[in-house]
Amino acid sequence: MTTTVTPPETPPVKESKRSRLPKSARAGGTLHGGPIAYAILIVFTLVSLFPLVWTAIAASRDNQRLAQTPPPFWFGSNLFKNLEIAWKDANLGEAFLNTTIVAGVSAATIVMLSTIAGFAFAKLRFKGRNALMLIVIGTMMVPPQLSIIPLYMMVAKLDWTDQLQAVIFPSLVSAFGVFFMRQYLLQALPDEVIEAARVDGASSWRVVWHVVFPAARPAMAVLGMLMFVQTWNDFLWPFLVLTQNGNPTVQVAVAALGRGYTPDQSLIMAGALLGTLPLLLVFAIFGKQIVGGIMQGAVKG
Repeated sequence: MTTTVTPPETPPVKESKRSRLPKSARAGGTLHGGPIAYAILIVFTLVSLFPLVWTAIAASRDNQRLAQTPPPFWFGSNLFKNLEIAWKDANLGEAFLNTTIVAGVSAATIVMLSTIAGFAFAKLRFKGRNALMLIVIGTMMVPPQLSIIPLYMMVAKLDWTDQLQAVIFPSLVSAFGVFFMRQYLLQALPDEVIEAARVDGASSWRVVWHVVFPAARPAMAVLGMLMFVQTWNDFLWPFLVLTQNGNPTVQVAVAALGRGYTPDQSLIMAGALLGTLPLLLVFAIFGKQIVGGIMQGAVKG
């Protein structure tokens, strides 16, 4: 007599949350937003672009039309005329050159020094490391206006007034940059990579040059862009030290357009538009690389 043995029933396998997701939401897929998401993005984009568009509209009108109510909401016919007058009256050619030198040197130096200091605080072990890091963070809480008087006295003693080094040297170090690079390197740079480089006989500077800089490249690009924009838009300190013999930066030169009993607002807006265009050009050229670097850094982290 033969008996048939039936295999035990296997419990049903629960479908994982990942398998229930649509293919577009899984790894490697492309997420598509709905109409509500697109509507929200369009609204935020329009709100973000409104100040720039309004500046261009005001620059294309005359001072009398801007004083009327309601203000104009479309372009006029004086845009290129006002841009030409603002360029000549404010001497923006020289101001652009000065600001490019100041912002470029400051941004490059901040990125280099902040990366080296951030690596030291993130990966090196030395006495007083945490205390020094707290001091660096503490300097970020001090308003920069408090240091203007002693800084101006120091610049005056060095006879640097109305010279570009008076603006460059105080901005060569950034506490935010050190903190930013430290936080990035804590996650993006494994200790094993540094130990492997040291086992191969690399010195500290070779580790920085061949290991730290390549790993920190995405954060360095972001920090460089932030510092360049911040230095380009700086007004108070350059206004104090670069106004004696006509050696201004862009923001100081644009502010000079507003002098007089009845300032011409259309010329001021034209100067502001000219001062903004280089930043838009820089971001249009390097924006994709910066965003790609951020995503690369996020994947590595």
